[in-house]
Amino acid sequence: MFARNLKAARQAKGLSQEELAFEAGIDRTYISSLERSVYNASIDVVDRLATVLGVEASELLKRRPETKIEPLR
Repeated sequence: MFARNLKAARQAKGLSQEELAFEAGIDRTYISSLERSVYNASIDVVDRLATVLGVEASELLKRRPETKIEPLR
């Protein structure tokens, strides 16, 4: 969930991975790894990214409802 939410928030803000990394004081390759779920972020990193993205940290961690597929009758 975090990886998908991070990428969506970054793109919605119109930031590249490099711009987000610079603003948050994080290496760009780490941002890429977070978005690909290679690494898990610490609470400190989640907070720093949320601050730059202008969202609450909890928004980056929320599970989004999946689209339900109705069974065939």
